[in-house]
Amino acid sequence: MLQPKKVKHRKWHKRTGTGVETRGTELAFGAYGLKALEGAWVTARQIEASRRAITRYIQRGGKVWIRIFPDKPVTRKPPEVTLGGGKGAVDHYVAPVRPGRILFEMDGVTRESAAEAMRLAAHKLPIKTRFIEK
Repeated sequence: MLQPKKVKHRKWHKRTGTGVETRGTELAFGAYGLKALEGAWVTARQIEASRRAITRYIQRGGKVWIRIFPDKPVTRKPPEVTLGGGKGAVDHYVAPVRPGRILFEMDGVTRESAAEAMRLAAHKLPIKTRFIEK
């Protein structure tokens, strides 16, 4: 799973992810892509599940680029712990995604197989997506 090697600050504030994406909205590497239509936090596990679905379907043919990286830490307190005692420990990492962001790109496969692979990957994600091509 993806996660940062080293971070400057171990725990972050939550922050609200409003607005639309301005960076990473165009295809830069491949001919086909998966674009986010909603905003959400995509966890490292969801990114990895999507990546596995894509590579399993195309059977290691073509090339896949992951355009998001989970670098935002999310903290959790243990179950049945009362309030107080500070912020919880880092539980997992997420990638904040805003509408318009390209999540995955792919090249070296036919349009039909790319569309099906992206459809399978989209089922693993918590947001609505759209298949795009150059």
